[in-house]
Amino acid sequence: MSLKARITEDMKNAMRARDAARLSTIRMLLAAIKQREVDERIELTDADVLSIIDKMMKQRRDSITQFEAGKREDLAAAERAEVALLADYMPARLTDAEIDALVADAIASTGAVGIAGMGKVMALLKPRLAGRADMGAVSARIKARLG
Repeated sequence: MSLKARITEDMKNAMRARDAARLSTIRMLLAAIKQREVDERIELTDADVLSIIDKMMKQRRDSITQFEAGKREDLAAAERAEVALLADYMPARLTDAEIDALVADAIASTGAVGIAGMGKVMALLKPRLAGRADMGAVSARIKARLG
């Protein structure tokens, strides 16, 4: 079952269960998926759907930070609930040791030396780590290794 089909099935289950919060979040996700499909005139793959979910989670985390700074804990709690629901669709996160091993392997296979080779390493790692690691943290690890 594709990820998009699983999300659609979860929406139907949320409707049956009359779970308004879950239904709202899933509908928002499906709307983002549909919007991208219409804009680009393509059928999205699971990797594309994961990138949309990852982007939505990042937006929610930024909102949480802003709401907490504005002393709006009620809104921050709603955003946290959405992040938790979206996280259910993401693959299992990699451990630091697994990320370090993949970074070392990518550096060795690309032959990257110095910061100039960072783009090659990131290009190789991005599809492997999509949704399984924070790419900002991975970038920092690569920079530390190459720098």
